[in-house]
Amino acid sequence: MAHLGVPDMRIPIAYALSYPDRLPLTLDRLSLSQCAKLEFIEPDFENFPALKLAFNALRQGGTAPAILNGANEIAVAAFLEERIAFLDIAAIVSDTLDKIETVGNYTLTDVLDADKEARQVAEQLIADKSD
Repeated sequence: MAHLGVPDMRIPIAYALSYPDRLPLTLDRLSLSQCAKLEFIEPDFENFPALKLAFNALRQGGTAPAILNGANEIAVAAFLEERIAFLDIAAIVSDTLDKIETVGNYTLTDVLDADKEARQVAEQLIADKSD
């Protein structure tokens, strides 16, 4: 079983804005006869290290995904500001995950605190890198 559709960001945005209800959307329908084929391959974690970090954070659970997200947002912003190289993004996120202890049975406050700490740690790692 699969849920397939045309790629359109209006779908997840509408879901986010209307959850748990659904907004009516008028979108193009996916024509399976026009799809050449569907192909599924294993993720390439060697060439996409950030993907591996995301899977690991999800497996670890707790506040790890919040730490990953906060560090990633800071690292991507630093890359866009040309303070770090593209390949430094995953390293900054990984180092941030290593430095912060995750909370398993967490509250909203724990998630917000983890995000804040991750952003601070990532900023410090970036600053240390440019020294």
